[in-house]
Amino acid sequence: MECKRGSIESERLYLRVLAGDAVKEVVAYLRRNQTFLARWEATRSPEFFTYEYQFYQLANELEQIEAGNMFKVWLFRKVEPEQVIGSIALNNIIRGCFHSCHVGYRLDQAMLNQGYMTEGLRAVINTAFTELALHRLEANIIPSNHASMRVVEKLGFYAEGLALKYLCINGRWEDHVHMVLRNSAME
Repeated sequence: MECKRGSIESERLYLRVLAGDAVKEVVAYLRRNQTFLARWEATRSPEFFTYEYQFYQLANELEQIEAGNMFKVWLFRKVEPEQVIGSIALNNIIRGCFHSCHVGYRLDQAMLNQGYMTEGLRAVINTAFTELALHRLEANIIPSNHASMRVVEKLGFYAEGLALKYLCINGRWEDHVHMVLRNSAME
């Protein structure tokens, strides 16, 4: 695994920080997975799936990354390096005595159950703990999202509690399990 200038490489994946010049690939991914992802994400307006909106989103992500508030990479398979298959984000990075963040991830429906998200998240965790010096990662998962739960459990996350009606997902307030991974090297 190697990290250079906002890019991480794992066995089968390139994980890249993207800029506006990749907006076509991002929009293609989002449109291709719009129905599939809707049950796990906030309700999206039609504008969300436009080039203009996503160009702005990518620019905003870069600003947040440069400010140290976020780290986000988009996943590409090495066998098809021009097609986005997902993303992983470390959001709401807080420093001070906390050194923590929220983890969010999503994967192309056609790529499920092939180990891509586990592989990609493992690479991002390594970056979070070594290069970003984070102490705690928290993934909040709807209890019925069994695939997502399996990913984090395989990587050593543990359940720390249940937050009732935690996030409004697809128009409904959903309970979420707080899954946590701590950087034992910092303890």
